[in-house]
Amino acid sequence: MRRIGLLGGSFNPAHRAHRKMSLAAMEALSLDEVWWLVSPCNPLKTAAGMASFPARLASARAVAHGSRIRVSEIEQRMGTRYSVDTVEALIRRFQSDRFIWLMGADTVAQFHQWKDWRRLAAMLPIAVLSRPGYDGPARAARAMGWLRWFVHPAATARRWTDWSAPAICLLRLPPDPTSATRLRALDPDWPTRFGSGRFDRALRSRLSQENV
Repeated sequence: MRRIGLLGGSFNPAHRAHRKMSLAAMEALSLDEVWWLVSPCNPLKTAAGMASFPARLASARAVAHGSRIRVSEIEQRMGTRYSVDTVEALIRRFQSDRFIWLMGADTVAQFHQWKDWRRLAAMLPIAVLSRPGYDGPARAARAMGWLRWFVHPAATARRWTDWSAPAICLLRLPPDPTSATRLRALDPDWPTRFGSGRFDRALRSRLSQENV
């Protein structure tokens, strides 16, 4: 049985905070792998400013390189648009593995807008990963009005496979203020470089030097 964390998102672009919080969650939850599910089309985000799927996928692969993070295009291949449908398909396909949903604290405020979010929460445990400035709003989020009845202490996070969903824990991880919004503002032409072997190698080298 593999213990796998699932982190969905646009990765527009992927960056070091994605990597750092995934690796920290891997340690806190005793995961074998984290799968980044790169969304072909996020239903809650507009197309304006959204890079192409190949560019976002390439950025995720470059940032995840050399780790136990697996970048997946399975949503595009399966044709699933919503996380609840993706998770349902993964659980059915990988019946010998155990999955936990990883969610940044910055996305919890929108969780109640997700399709069948209560059904998703009933399928697998959820770990909320802290993000600078978002931990308070995450606890006050509309969805937490229901989820708070299923909160497990972070100190028990390594035993998440013993929990019965719905189950949620809030993990405090090393802070990293990096955000995709700011990266896009500083470098709007970033999609043109991803997929270039030279650029990917430079990014991997920088992440290695920063011990990320």
